[in-house]
Amino acid sequence: MPTPISETTPIIGESPAFIAMLEDVSRVAMLSKPVLIIGERGTGKELVATRLHYLSPRWDEPFVKLNCSALTESILDSELFGHEAGSFTGAAKRHIGRFERAAGGTLLLDELATIPMRMQEKILRVIEYGEFERVGGSETVRVDVRILGATNADLPVLARQGEFRADLLDRLAFDVVNVPPLRHRREDIILLAEHFAMNVIRELDRELFPGFTDACCKALLDDPWPGNVRSLKNTVERSVYRSTDPNESISRIVFNPFETSYRGAVADGPPTAEEHQAPETRPASINLPTDLKKQVATLEKTLIDQAMQTSQYRQPQAAELLGLTYNQLRAMLRKHDLVERYGRSR
Repeated sequence: MPTPISETTPIIGESPAFIAMLEDVSRVAMLSKPVLIIGERGTGKELVATRLHYLSPRWDEPFVKLNCSALTESILDSELFGHEAGSFTGAAKRHIGRFERAAGGTLLLDELATIPMRMQEKILRVIEYGEFERVGGSETVRVDVRILGATNADLPVLARQGEFRADLLDRLAFDVVNVPPLRHRREDIILLAEHFAMNVIRELDRELFPGFTDACCKALLDDPWPGNVRSLKNTVERSVYRSTDPNESISRIVFNPFETSYRGAVADGPPTAEEHQAPETRPASINLPTDLKKQVATLEKTLIDQAMQTSQYRQPQAAELLGLTYNQLRAMLRKHDLVERYGRSR
């Protein structure tokens, strides 16, 4: 039966793992302590942070967000703490930073693990003393701000490796909200898929969502969803948009938008297993004697390059493709001097 279009809900789920996480959010929301929100990319960490703020006593105060990953240290300094007029070239007037804008409310620091060490020290001071100075200024600014941090990184491991301040981690981790990946809340997949489908149905100005076929539901449930809810949303919206008959159930899930009807359809038949491999990974005849360590290092770098390209340079997904943990991949990047090429964390 077609499903009538109803109002949307900002955060959706009824699986045990998801409900348990929401209960954690409800409990910790009532305090003004810092909280860490940990989860893979695409799991909805920002939605969780938003819920935490609006369930708190600060709900009618500002909720300010900052993604820290794409900012240089100097820009991050100015964005967080503000700057005075004339403090650097181009600073024509005073700039109010995110801490001041969030006064009385909540500040979400997204991609927390990418913050440089010097900035971590300044953030720690704000948490401990509630005060800071703007860039180029001498006036002490006092604020009351609740800090939320969001990341997909393993912060305790980074702290042990000296890449994240252990004292800052202690202060931020009053409590930790772990957002479950979609593969651990499979009961929610069809629920979310129908929600996203109805959203795009509205955009297409159709009257009804005709539903998914049983085969499509099975395909959605069987996928591991390494991109989590974000990937599910894109996949469902794409599949609904490409359906041509608004009255027929969605019968095809378009997982890969890069697929074409002619790719791989060559007259000589399908490629052999060896031909299907990327040229740089095909077994090659190596003349002996050889430097085994050098050959292994070359193969490791080649596979890392391929995994990063396939995952669109998202390190957690690249790690999964290689059968590694995120931290094992980070160690491999350092081993082969690839950190600068692929960034600290994406």
